[in-house]
Amino acid sequence: MLQTDAGWGAGPSARYEELAARFRPVFAQIRATAVTRDVERRLPHAEIGWLKEARFTTLRLSGEAGGHDASLPELFNLLIELSQADSNVANALRAHFGFTEDMLCSSSAEWRTRWTARISAGETVGSGVSETGGAKVGQFDTRLRQVGSEYVVDGRKFYTTGSLFADWIHLSAEDEDGAAVVAAVPTRALGVDIVDDWDGFGQALTASGTARFEGVVLAPELIKPDPARFPYAMAFFQLVHLATLAGIGRAASEDVARLVAERQRVYSHGNGGRSADDPQVQAVVGRVRGNAYAAGAVVLKAAEALQRVFDARGEGDDRAAKAAALADVEVNQAVTVVTNLVLEATTSLFDALGASAIKEGLGLDRYWRNARTIASHNPRIYRDRTVGAFAVNGTAPPREYRVGAS
Repeated sequence: MLQTDAGWGAGPSARYEELAARFRPVFAQIRATAVTRDVERRLPHAEIGWLKEARFTTLRLSGEAGGHDASLPELFNLLIELSQADSNVANALRAHFGFTEDMLCSSSAEWRTRWTARISAGETVGSGVSETGGAKVGQFDTRLRQVGSEYVVDGRKFYTTGSLFADWIHLSAEDEDGAAVVAAVPTRALGVDIVDDWDGFGQALTASGTARFEGVVLAPELIKPDPARFPYAMAFFQLVHLATLAGIGRAASEDVARLVAERQRVYSHGNGGRSADDPQVQAVVGRVRGNAYAAGAVVLKAAEALQRVFDARGEGDDRAAKAAALADVEVNQAVTVVTNLVLEATTSLFDALGASAIKEGLGLDRYWRNARTIASHNPRIYRDRTVGAFAVNGTAPPREYRVGAS
């Protein structure tokens, strides 16, 4: 079914439907067992493998490099569709797509060539940035030291989303002088231990737990020449969360509509012989769907801002920096709007159904749990303040968001 036929509006490009058609059978296969996986807490190793086989993980590579030449709006629309199938799977690939952007924007031709080949070969990357130790804001306890011609990593990371499914971990650390350094660590290297100890009540299948590094030896080629992130990194990673939320909204809206249509029992004080004909119930379903529609539209509009930054890379530092700052503004001002829309939708959907809707086998509760979990990353109260500072004083948003001891 075309996105327009489903009522979600046109995709971000004339060729979007052709591109999406490649992956929709895989999305459908993923969605078919999403509830069962959530109940059984079964990690989506197979499901991510299907996406790799379909070359979903190479979306942003050029056709010549074995990719799909996907624009950023096309990528984010596909992430909405993937999240509609299972938000855990979409979230688990967040670090991989961020690493891909980092590679595409790297100033090192050698780094770009090496990692284009690896990503084209189907290799994927998980997250190794955040820590829960005592390091101060903007610093890391994880250390990279040089030993002869090689490097050695020691440390501990948390929120290592997608790492258990990946071939590599994108690691942020400090060198012996306290300078920032970025490395790619093989997940199967000696001394790497990835633990599935993420115990959040939502997004439980994203492998967002602990990764330990004890004397892990790295070749020099695995150290990124320039540790700086790509210019729209903060906006990109946050917008993946918003796309995931939009997908949750779509899935919730489709489930509540289906369950209302199937419902046989009615209330004595209702407004129709069938729940599907009750105008009050229809209004609830309509509000849930409208919220999901609006959330997706906001995400795609913000994705256009990221594309402008990508396109401005070779047009001078000032132009690129301005485009990046404005992209941060657009994404920041979308955060609370999209979050509120989806949290409301995933709560109010129960008003259209009876008490049977809370049965575990339907999995409707996972929509709110997953949305609330994603919305708790990078607190939205600070996003509102950032947007207000820009609107009132023209203040550019922060270039990085980091957490640690004060």
